[in-house]
Amino acid sequence: MIPIRRLVATLAFPIILGGCVSGAEYAGKQAGFSTVSATTRSVVVKDAIWVQNQEQAKALTARTKVLLSREKTLGVETAVQIALINNKGLQAAYADLGDSAADAWQATMLLNPTASVGLKGIGTPELEAFRTIEGALTANILALITKKRDVALADTRFEQAQLNAALATLGLAANTRRAWITAVAADENVAQLQIAQTSADAASELAEKLGETGGMAKGAQAREHAFAAELAGETAKARLAARLAKEDLTRLLGLWGADTSYRLPNRLPSLPKTIAQRDTIEANALRNRIDLKVARLELEASAQSYGLTEATRYVTDLELVTGLEAERSREDGVRKVDFSGSAEIGFAIPIFDTGKARMRKAELAYMRSANQLAEKAVTIRSQARSAYQAYRSSLDIARHYRNNVVPLRSRVAEQSLLTYNGMITNTFELLTDTREKINATLLSVNARRDFWLADANLAPAIYGGGPSSAAAEPAMAAGSDE
Repeated sequence: MIPIRRLVATLAFPIILGGCVSGAEYAGKQAGFSTVSATTRSVVVKDAIWVQNQEQAKALTARTKVLLSREKTLGVETAVQIALINNKGLQAAYADLGDSAADAWQATMLLNPTASVGLKGIGTPELEAFRTIEGALTANILALITKKRDVALADTRFEQAQLNAALATLGLAANTRRAWITAVAADENVAQLQIAQTSADAASELAEKLGETGGMAKGAQAREHAFAAELAGETAKARLAARLAKEDLTRLLGLWGADTSYRLPNRLPSLPKTIAQRDTIEANALRNRIDLKVARLELEASAQSYGLTEATRYVTDLELVTGLEAERSREDGVRKVDFSGSAEIGFAIPIFDTGKARMRKAELAYMRSANQLAEKAVTIRSQARSAYQAYRSSLDIARHYRNNVVPLRSRVAEQSLLTYNGMITNTFELLTDTREKINATLLSVNARRDFWLADANLAPAIYGGGPSSAAAEPAMAAGSDE
């Protein structure tokens, strides 16, 4: 009988050579998520949760409903928290982190050896069906040699995945904040336009009555009617913009059904009394930008890959084959079993492919990553400067409208009312001044919106996670009659 224990021990020889690498740090279901959670908590002071089962999903759904019902109107900070725990797209991004952890875990494992068993001399009656049994085990020696570098490269990719997940989280927080600001400003615009519409309708009705008595020319009547009609169209457009802006916010919050009936505040927050000082915003951005850290890791991964390519330039396949052969024979009527071991190494001969092309590609990948990192650093500096310039200028503009334009228009409207009561000016002059006051208020609302959008872009400029280079574009009031 063939000694199976001896056969297995011989075939397992390549595995013993390979040793064992632990991958416990990558095996957990929450592997790497502590980095994402800590980053989110430090930047936006909110919880980020990776849903892994139905119980967690139900708990977060219940928490979302509590957050929605806790306030009569949905505040911006509550909106950000709801988005971070309820947005399914963010959960899908976290799955990429899990994929990377699984890849790193896989990299720590040895390649499975290939086993083969063969019989020779089948059908030999005197030797009971076969003469020789052969067993062989093939292991990839090159994979064992490069195992440490493979694990290091996989670990670098895993670090990148953690930072990318954090970047996606901060991006959602920033987008939600901007969407909330836009939606509230849109509602505030609608309210101001409705006030203007009331004034325009009154002027149009008065013009019609004066026309019936012959006190107003038809051209002047048509002008008032046209203004009221145009303003009605602008108000309808503003209502549509407000509904669409709220839908944008709702999508980011991941809400549907009855949960979409949440209410928003009637107006944006007042302008801050103090100015955020960001004299070192460039240095802070270079130190904290997550996308820059990802680019640095990409350069590191390219360097590791370049070294790995260099190590396997000439030998791309190196295999060790160990085996055991048991041959049965009969001598003088006595059966005998003779054992013999074997070992061989197989490798590709670099006659045609010397690995130069692979080396060149690896070298170009490293150069590409180095240049992309340098460009990213320049871009981040510019984005940081632009974000602060937009913040500072938007605050000055919003204050100008609040402190100068709106008070002056209000004073003009008040004086117009006094002269109208004194029968010095007519009704249409009063209505015109009232419309100009409303238009100035609309411009002030939009200036305040632009400031808060610029304020929301400061954090992405420093930490990443949004189009921080895009300054808010000043928007003309929808009710302008110019």
